[in-house]
Amino acid sequence: IKTAKVDTMRTLDDGTKVINTTVLGKDITGYGGNVPLEIYVKESRIVKVKALKNAETPEFFAEVKPLLSKWNGKTINEAQQLKVDAISGATFSSRGVIGNMKRGLAYASQKAIEPSILEQMNLDAKTISALIVVLLAAIVPLFYRNKHYRTIQLLLNVVVLGFGCGTFLSWSMFVNFVSSGINFWASLVPIIMLTTAFIYPLFGKKNYYCTNICPCGSLQDLAVKTKNKKWHISSKVAKRLNAARKFLFAVLLVLSLAGIWFKWMDYEIFSAFIFQTASVFVLVLGGVFFVLSFFVARPYCTYVCPTGTLFRIAERR
Repeated sequence: IKTAKVDTMRTLDDGTKVINTTVLGKDITGYGGNVPLEIYVKESRIVKVKALKNAETPEFFAEVKPLLSKWNGKTINEAQQLKVDAISGATFSSRGVIGNMKRGLAYASQKAIEPSILEQMNLDAKTISALIVVLLAAIVPLFYRNKHYRTIQLLLNVVVLGFGCGTFLSWSMFVNFVSSGINFWASLVPIIMLTTAFIYPLFGKKNYYCTNICPCGSLQDLAVKTKNKKWHISSKVAKRLNAARKFLFAVLLVLSLAGIWFKWMDYEIFSAFIFQTASVFVLVLGGVFFVLSFFVARPYCTYVCPTGTLFRIAERR
């Protein structure tokens, strides 16, 4: 006979963790057999304890039920320290409940405690450096303009945000945020980037993210600073290239909305910064545009980038 698999812990839609002690307390018995429980934990506090189906005598177990509320409102640590006595007249059933609670609380202390804000932020050296760089890029250019500082900022964007952390705005990130939601504290750097891309333009700072933060744009800006002969693109050719960019964006948007081809998002050249896992095609494409950047100002940003096109459309609204 096959039995349904029991999840020791599951998460409800509101974030409540439910600990099932069926497996954890399989060797703990009351008077008639196992006394499994469900322990509901939200924000590291016990919301309620529910008794599952068991073989205890109903009359005896009715005496034990008041025990189940003893742990309500307690933190997991407080509940573990709480001393609960067995109810006389239903000693074995009481011990079964208390034993299951101890097992469930021990498990919850390891698995169900909500991580602190600092833990969610995961403040390792890489995250801290990215946070510093993106804050500098989001604030300093608003008040201070200097070509030497700008060069340093561009280098930081490329080295830290690009190659170091692989953090940038892209269609893949937007889709991920829409489908899975945003963990605020774990996504501080992308949230700051989103703010500069969509909120700054409302206050007159158009194209701010692309100009001051985007690692891809920064790399192209550094390349064009080199002293070599630049190519002249006539206004007629520029108009055609811009029309091609808009057409490409429209096609990709239709494909995405129709659910026909989401794979194109994997070919945005931003992922070339994460060269360890980037596809050969993306690396080659990124290399081509990097070389072009020595002769044409921001070729990818100006004539291709679907993400940048989205920003431009948003800025006009």
